[in-house]
Amino acid sequence: MEELLKAITAGLVDNPDAISIVVDEPDEEGVIVYHLHVDEGDMGRVIGKQGRIAKAIRVVMRAAANRRDAKISVEID
Repeated sequence: MEELLKAITAGLVDNPDAISIVVDEPDEEGVIVYHLHVDEGDMGRVIGKQGRIAKAIRVVMRAAANRRDAKISVEID
């Protein structure tokens, strides 16, 4: 899952080396939170106008997690 998030994000940003992903342990509901960190200059590209790209990233990640019977959440920091 982490590789999928990195691959999606790498295609959007100018500085793919600055991408870092921190994965939290599952909480009491079994949700795994992925914290995505990108370069400050690339933040707008990842979020998109009115958050559309961020929403699309979350939808793709949730669909991939569903196939593995997992629950995830993506936070862009």
